[in-house]
Amino acid sequence: MGLFDGLRSIFGTRAESDATSGADPDDLFGMSTAYLTMSADLGYEPTGYAALCFAEVDSHEFAGTVSDVRDILAAGEAETGTVSRFVDDDHGYRWVVFEDEDDFEDLVTNLNFAADTFIEEGYGSRLLAAVFAFEGRGQPADWIYSFRRGSYYPFAPAPDASHERDNQLELKLASVLDGELDVEDDKEYWYPLWPSEGGRHPWE
Repeated sequence: MGLFDGLRSIFGTRAESDATSGADPDDLFGMSTAYLTMSADLGYEPTGYAALCFAEVDSHEFAGTVSDVRDILAAGEAETGTVSRFVDDDHGYRWVVFEDEDDFEDLVTNLNFAADTFIEEGYGSRLLAAVFAFEGRGQPADWIYSFRRGSYYPFAPAPDASHERDNQLELKLASVLDGELDVEDDKEYWYPLWPSEGGRHPWE
């Protein structure tokens, strides 16, 4: 399954019909403590990157919301040190990518603000996923929050870029963080978000 298939699955008909009713951007704040467990118990550190994926709406109102999010994030950059940029991928989805190597909690706060703004403006249904990137011992491991399901799941791509997953690591991450994060029980919804060839992150 490629990047497009993963995104389409999360945002597609089945995910919509099976969506939980409790998706809440405040769930993202669970990562503010979970990253400490990732470090202390598992040896995985934040890479300094997180991102919010959403689907566009062809309307002036939606474009205005995107512009507002962009302007406010840019204005807060001097205070938080969190750099943000908007990225278009090859499949019609957009990403707000956040970078902050010094303060992971600022990453979480900025991502929550962006998601909350979309929801307040009536575009919560366009939110797809939030991605928090970690790495340990040369092995990447991401936590993905599905807005359709209102839950987290781990994604650990093999470091050799073979489009294989480290299922054992994913199960270990889920076991350790379950209770601290609302981990998705149904593993059929643990969709991979593969990066493009040569990339590390799905927005690349």
